Amino acid sequence: MCEEHQAGVGRRAVFLTGAAAAVTLGSVSFASAAEGGRTRTRTVRGTLEPGAPDFVYVPVEVPHGVREIRVAYTYDRPQVPAGTAGNAPVHPPELAKGRGRAWYRGDCHLHSWHSDGRRTPGEIAALARAAGLDFVNSSDHNTHSAHAHWAEAAGDDLLVLLGEEVTTRNGHVVALGTDPGTFVDWRYRARDNRFGRFARQIRRAGGLVVPAHPHATCIGCTWKFGFGEADAVEVWNGPWTPDDEVALADWDGMLVASVRDGRDWIPAMGSSDAHRDPDTVGLPQTVVLADDLSRRAIQDGIRAGRCYVAESAAVSLALTASGPRGEHAGIGERLRVADDSPVVVRAEVTGAPSCTVRLVTDQGVLHTSAPLPESGEGAVEWRTTPAYAAYVRAEVRHEATVPPLPGSLAAFTNPVFLGRR
Repeated sequence: MCEEHQAGVGRRAVFLTGAAAAVTLGSVSFASAAEGGRTRTRTVRGTLEPGAPDFVYVPVEVPHGVREIRVAYTYDRPQVPAGTAGNAPVHPPELAKGRGRAWYRGDCHLHSWHSDGRRTPGEIAALARAAGLDFVNSSDHNTHSAHAHWAEAAGDDLLVLLGEEVTTRNGHVVALGTDPGTFVDWRYRARDNRFGRFARQIRRAGGLVVPAHPHATCIGCTWKFGFGEADAVEVWNGPWTPDDEVALADWDGMLVASVRDGRDWIPAMGSSDAHRDPDTVGLPQTVVLADDLSRRAIQDGIRAGRCYVAESAAVSLALTASGPRGEHAGIGERLRVADDSPVVVRAEVTGAPSCTVRLVTDQGVLHTSAPLPESGEGAVEWRTTPAYAAYVRAEVRHEATVPPLPGSLAAFTNPVFLGRR
């Protein structure tokens, strides 16, 4: 790079994209790079008045042969006029007005125009509210640039968590609910044995580590880092597809291994991964039992597995297990009774007309209900013992379109564990 200077901003043009404006400065060009070993510098100076558009673009013409371009900027920090927002970023609050201990609906995998999405944070928030969501998580690819633009979209009725989709060449991971401004690097592969370092960084920043769409077929999407660092796993991503079916079966296999080996288990969740129209925000959504509508409470509920996944806010699913002396456990919990104790498992569903309810254990699918009525409401009871079923989880499925393959999911739960372990 070489030392020549170009003062002035040249012509200035303003254009609008969606709800935001940007300034485009005069283009910067470099002479031919045929003369090797030289460094050239171009300096652009200008003034942006208070209230100017959020983004400034500097078109750069790069000739053949240039090996490197470095970009830096400075500004003189003038006094901010009264009533004008300064340059300090404002982030969304970590607490919204909730309903106390309750079930809260959220979508934790969303993309704005700060990466490859086409929606502003405000547009995403409006769609989230329309979908009946209580919380969302910002997860743009390999950037935290959206973090400072979510404050206006948040409110008492919508909690906004901040994060990132760390997009490596060997799989993607959602950093869920990190501290504002947290950036997690993505430049490594599974064979580099470096993922654990960045997973720990996510947790130090207060976030959860959630491998995304682990069996997706897009290039670089399949998860190859293992699940030893995962706090949860995104089993359902967007509209139900065969790779989600594989992810569900793989996760169920991990549950079986955890009860067999006496290890901790990994909760499941689901998110839309919505980028642009016609992607549906809240398809699917994770429904979390949390003490309040706050960053920490939502994360605690997900980490503990006190959650289920539904295709929309119209679908609700409850799962409980009861022992002979009034013992009781719900989703993500353990019913601590003797191995030979009779256990009653009950699933209650609303908003799923003509769907069937399946109860799945470490032994496989052990109960399938008749189709629910057109009202979409129903309850299923099944009796077992901890000796026969180490855990039980519920699936609500639509009618099969290609028998004998099962129909797509309307909802599924994390397990209720049975026995004293």
